[in-house]
Amino acid sequence: MSKLREVRGDFPILDQEIQGRKLVYLDSAATSQRPLQVQEAVRQYDNRDNGNPHRGSHTLSLRATEAFEGVREKVRRFLHARSVKEIIFTKNATEAINLVAYSYGLSQLKPGDRIVLSIAEHHANLVPWQQVAKKTGAVLTYLYVDEEGRLPEKELDKIDSATKIVAMSHMSNVLGTIFPVKEVIRRAHAVGAVALIDGAQAVPHMKVDVTDLDADFYVFSGHKMLSLMGVGVLYGRESLLETMDPFLYGGDMIEYVHEQETSFNELPFKFEAGTQGIEAVVSLGAAIDYLEELGFDAIHEKEMELLAYALDQLKALPYIRLVGPSDLKDRGAVVSFVVEDVHPHDVSTILDSYGVGVRAGHHCAQPLMRYLKINACTRASFAFYNTKEDIDALVRNLDEVRRWMGYGSR
Repeated sequence: MSKLREVRGDFPILDQEIQGRKLVYLDSAATSQRPLQVQEAVRQYDNRDNGNPHRGSHTLSLRATEAFEGVREKVRRFLHARSVKEIIFTKNATEAINLVAYSYGLSQLKPGDRIVLSIAEHHANLVPWQQVAKKTGAVLTYLYVDEEGRLPEKELDKIDSATKIVAMSHMSNVLGTIFPVKEVIRRAHAVGAVALIDGAQAVPHMKVDVTDLDADFYVFSGHKMLSLMGVGVLYGRESLLETMDPFLYGGDMIEYVHEQETSFNELPFKFEAGTQGIEAVVSLGAAIDYLEELGFDAIHEKEMELLAYALDQLKALPYIRLVGPSDLKDRGAVVSFVVEDVHPHDVSTILDSYGVGVRAGHHCAQPLMRYLKINACTRASFAFYNTKEDIDALVRNLDEVRRWMGYGSR
């Protein structure tokens, strides 16, 4: 873990005060911070290579194309995909899911077909499937978690012969649970269904091998793994992508245009309409370099150390109810909780007055909230650049939250 000891120096945004207090950033599950190395890669691109990729034969356009396609190959290796044809750049994971829902789901589903989701899905991996179900007559079926926020094996029996699509998060953005997606994919394939995995919360924290998982589709967003906002990735099995119609039209996804007909470009360009966010793509490449230099084993070790410490400290507070697994088994560095008698928005606002940034609300997972019989909760999410002192500040100031609201602390 030696490479992680001085890592905070790469994140100057953390070296500031909020409302007169040292910033404690505990919202990386929403958006991670960006190291200097990522910022510098974008600066160098803008100052030397800025051009429109695939749109010209002059030097800057060629450099931009080289940078853009270089990151595609880097993402292919990062995910262990078989071909760059399987790597599609999108704006974010949400757009990538919508692409699959509309380009694959609308054409493949018919009345009575089943779309299987977990109850813990982010709205981005739920609402598109609701819309597809309404348009096709397909039926949504949910897999429900247990009281610890884990998925009982018997729930997987719902993946049956009527199932055509299974869409599930690799790691819950609320519970922190890492779901058994390899087994989910195996079950889906056993009944002839395809599986889409939302890896937005998983990819920043663990090594993902889409070939080993045997995933049909896998999506993630760059801004949760150190890059700029505005870039996401859809991995799609080449044989499936070849059968799908484009999602958006215009620009580089076109081959030839006639007055009445148009032919479309080959993979992966068929799904990349218009000018892409090249700076964001460049930043994603630099983010991958940074994460791989640190090493995912070291990142995991550090984040599990922080998670274990946070769970122990929060369990010691009698007014805290944890939401999600209470131990480290199959779990990521996200801790959600309810503060007794205090609304999560009040918790977040008061903590912010002490410089502690957390997320409060339904976390874009309202069906899960209803299932858990809560309206909202507070979430602290950690990254390798956090410290135990950050967690101490959170716990210490939760006592202040209770005091502000007129309750005793411990």
